[in-house]
Amino acid sequence: MKSRFLPVAVIAVALLSLVAGSAGQSANGRNSGVRISAEQASWQRDLLAWRAQRAKSLQAPEGWLSLIALGWLQEGDNSFGSAEDCRVQIEGKGPAHIAVVRWDKEKGTLILLPPDGGFPKDLKVDGQPAKEQALVTDDAEKPSKLTIGTLTIIAIHRDKQYGLRVKDLQASTRLKFHGLHWYAPNGKYRVHARWIPYDPPKVLDIPTVLGTTTHLPAPGAAEFTLDGKVLRLEPVLEDPKATDLFFILRDGTSKSTTYGAGRFLYTELPDHGLTEPGEIWLDFNRLFNPPCSFTPYATCPLPPAQNRLSVPIPAGEQRYH
Repeated sequence: MKSRFLPVAVIAVALLSLVAGSAGQSANGRNSGVRISAEQASWQRDLLAWRAQRAKSLQAPEGWLSLIALGWLQEGDNSFGSAEDCRVQIEGKGPAHIAVVRWDKEKGTLILLPPDGGFPKDLKVDGQPAKEQALVTDDAEKPSKLTIGTLTIIAIHRDKQYGLRVKDLQASTRLKFHGLHWYAPNGKYRVHARWIPYDPPKVLDIPTVLGTTTHLPAPGAAEFTLDGKVLRLEPVLEDPKATDLFFILRDGTSKSTTYGAGRFLYTELPDHGLTEPGEIWLDFNRLFNPPCSFTPYATCPLPPAQNRLSVPIPAGEQRYH
């Protein structure tokens, strides 16, 4: 964080004190003033620490706030650099022509090639001087990373599309980051839900901001009661080895105080695993905005129809802008 922001620890302590003074109920429902249980105090500390880490991660050198460009490739040769004639233009940053990426659609491969005059001397791929070579996309365990000056360039794969995503240490969105806005912690929105497994798992059609549809497995549903209404949300697994559930949802606050397209929530797996009935905690205080709420160069999933709730959930992260 820049010096004009209060240190994270100071903010956390101040907010914790505020919540402790306003929240907390005794076991029989009477107001207990500033006295809260050790369990609730621990939950609040963990929540505030998580929120502080989220802000720190966003502003990290290669965090979402560093994005400055995203260009989609066409079959064949795709030049990239700051020149206007580049297929992927990095406006105002780097050499006119950094390199060329050849997309062989039939083989599904990306090959890095030099521009006329050769690769810039300071262009590196995974820390080594650039050479003609295959590029590994971001859906692999270790994608290729191109660096030049303050720029980092990654090849991305989305459904049937390939593109180049560009990040910059000096991105104005990163340098001018003004912090996040949150609802105050509220134990009401830490919900104990019933886990209902699907046998077999469903496959959800997940729309994206690109206008495409991706397909992800939904191993079950979380059913819970909020303000007297029984609600259900279907999470997905981002990959077969995922150790948490990913909820993509929208609620009644999206029309006013939270990001209109929806928010994300990660949770631990149900207490008896994915395939057995059980229980799961949904802490909506940890709802957070997708990357596309900060930058137009992100490729975000959108909530499926069944996860678009009409009831408001005034908890978690609010709108950034």
